[in-house]
Amino acid sequence: MADPRFFRAAGPYSVSEIASLTGATLGGEGDGSLVLKGVAPLDGATTDDLSFLSNRRYIEQFGASRAGAVFVVPALAKHAPAGMTLLLTPNPYLAYAVAAGAFYPETVLPPVVASSAFVDESAVLGENVAIAHHAVIESGVVIGAGSRIGANSLIGAGVVIGKDCRIGANVTISHCLMGDRVTAFPGARIGQDGFGFAPNPPLYVRIPQLGRVIIGDDVEIGANTTIDRGAGPDTIIGTGTMIDNLVQIAHNVQLGRGCIIVAQSGIAGSSKLGDFVTVGGNAAISGHLTVGDGARVAGGSGVMRDIPARATVGGLPSVSLVQWLRQTAILDRLAKRKEK
Repeated sequence: MADPRFFRAAGPYSVSEIASLTGATLGGEGDGSLVLKGVAPLDGATTDDLSFLSNRRYIEQFGASRAGAVFVVPALAKHAPAGMTLLLTPNPYLAYAVAAGAFYPETVLPPVVASSAFVDESAVLGENVAIAHHAVIESGVVIGAGSRIGANSLIGAGVVIGKDCRIGANVTISHCLMGDRVTAFPGARIGQDGFGFAPNPPLYVRIPQLGRVIIGDDVEIGANTTIDRGAGPDTIIGTGTMIDNLVQIAHNVQLGRGCIIVAQSGIAGSSKLGDFVTVGGNAAISGHLTVGDGARVAGGSGVMRDIPARATVGGLPSVSLVQWLRQTAILDRLAKRKEK
């Protein structure tokens, strides 16, 4: 059960209600009238909790679980303990995500402007916008209906924020046009200067960064992530892209739709990633490269050349996944021979 000091439950819900919400089918020794009060992992759940099994490595926990009901694929249902109510679905993780969101909906700020916030008289706020304490909204800003601006955040002059966006505490946004339903977690920095200099020995001359950051709908930007504005061309974040914490996206970068960029990754200037590209944690992509649609970059990789669509690469410098695994195996054998 989630700690009630931090998470307020909206239930209880019956198993039948959960099945209807998620499209799951009642199975096992199912009881549609069973009432559940929350969600919990398999090994910590009680008869009041809903859980899920999506990975075979947890079959033993599943067989010993005391959960009241569990989302599971039909092929693994036979491993359930006697008396457990099952919710059969081809995608237990997705079903659990939907159900957990119903049990613990997002807590939102009330639609008011705090007395300590500063809102320039030229700013335009839609209906039911909330602005928390000490936030600053500068001239010409437009904020869409239902959006929330967290405490101490700065929304720079001219920025446009769409409807139902969630801007966390201590976020800085400038030179940005943002779509609807975007989430920026605390500490994110969006639209700052890109890292561009012209050499003029013994010093450098900063190149004006005259572009913007364009963010599509339904984007998530993790805590302390930085997205620089373009130097001339815009930096673009495609609709539905998910960006983890502590990611650096440099000027002029273009991300397609539905990309996943995991924590501590960096994408250097002017690189273009297609739709549904996945970049693992602590990976680095050099500048001016093209990564094709659906490509995958393993965590810790260093990408120094273009990647074709749907390719999977790993290593430093990155090569095809098959080649990387072969190289790793060869190095392992050589090291063992030297030890002998």
